[in-house]
Amino acid sequence: MIKISRNIKMNTEAEELIGFIGKPVSITGSVYKIRSMSGFAFVILRMKRSLVQCVYSKEYTEFDINELKENSCIRLTGEVIEDNRSKNGYEIRIIDITLLSKPEDEVPVVINNKEIAASLDTILDYRPITLRNEKERAVFKIQEGICIGARKFLQEQLFTEIHSPKIVYAGAEGGANIFKLDYFGKEAYLAQSPQFYKQMMVGVYDRVYEIGAVYRAEKHDTSRHLNEYMGLDFEMGYIESFSEIMAMETSMLYEIMNYLKENYAPEIELLKVNLPDIDEIPAIRFSEAKELVSSTYHREIKDMGDFEPEEERLLCEIVKKTTGSDFIFVTHYPTAKRPFYAMEDPENREFTLSFDLLFRGVEVTTGGQRIHDYKEQIEKMNNRNMNTEPFESYLMIHKYGMPPHGGLGMGLERFTMCLLNKSNVRETSLFPRDQNRLIP
Repeated sequence: MIKISRNIKMNTEAEELIGFIGKPVSITGSVYKIRSMSGFAFVILRMKRSLVQCVYSKEYTEFDINELKENSCIRLTGEVIEDNRSKNGYEIRIIDITLLSKPEDEVPVVINNKEIAASLDTILDYRPITLRNEKERAVFKIQEGICIGARKFLQEQLFTEIHSPKIVYAGAEGGANIFKLDYFGKEAYLAQSPQFYKQMMVGVYDRVYEIGAVYRAEKHDTSRHLNEYMGLDFEMGYIESFSEIMAMETSMLYEIMNYLKENYAPEIELLKVNLPDIDEIPAIRFSEAKELVSSTYHREIKDMGDFEPEEERLLCEIVKKTTGSDFIFVTHYPTAKRPFYAMEDPENREFTLSFDLLFRGVEVTTGGQRIHDYKEQIEKMNNRNMNTEPFESYLMIHKYGMPPHGGLGMGLERFTMCLLNKSNVRETSLFPRDQNRLIP
């Protein structure tokens, strides 16, 4: 029998090597690119976050450069040399290399240029490889920063992180856009959102949040829809107005941007990210927004129940010109277009105390105040001819007392797409799932 200690090997980051100038180091990584010159060669090593320039020369390197191939995984020993021409401020003079693995074949897509010269479909077909490209992987470091920044903020605001089930008995939104499962002979579904569970947990913790997978069986084949995506949801109790939810999101986004500035500067610079200034976010009622777009662009209003994607884009264009904001809250959506749990505006029950957040022309968040009174919830479900029986466990919270509450859900990939000015949400999904793609 052996005992395993708690001692772990530290994984050196490229940024830390600037502190080792003039000293020997041993690092690991993958060979990103080899540039052979007359009498020497540059070996660009891909470490977990950065690229490091290493220099091979027969004068001081014991390893035969001809044995090295791109995409080999290696352990490299060398000396850190100051070099102000390098992006990192140093380069590594290679003393020796230990090969840990060699690729069997040439990669099918060139990944070590600044951009991958291939179609989006090809990039996604070879996703395990194309993600190794410096810019491709930077996208998901930024996405990591969004999640960490959100978690940090919400924890500071005394939200409790929860993990709700993704196999459920009834769908939150209902309708046909729900994946059915055979659950040991019973009919079950993949969760469309954590809506019911986060409301339940407001009755336990007052404030909760979750970052988790969401499933929608919508047959959309657009640049902004996925059938599986990551939702960033929060729900908060004891609110006096649904404007408190919008204020909380505004503060969260402000802190996320600050967190990215402080901790993801290399990725921001590499991707040329234009981080928006978020101090205040303007808000406009749905009906007023429809009229504003119609009068500004002389467009006929075809649907007073919802926004067309083009209307969202044009509204954001107006708001950017008039206020400088990349964001706009659209409030008071029609009752007929919102879920059965949305609280209606007591001043006009044709509208709800709900909102969407639009960001650079795209809806990224949906939220609002929920019905917390049992009789009111039952009445609304009856008015919609809904069978309340499948929702008994959800309605339990209303029957036994709930505070006034509300919350929101944000699509992480869609938000990242807008932040990075990408044209397709699949570019900001690690391994996208849509109606045409199930692998890799």
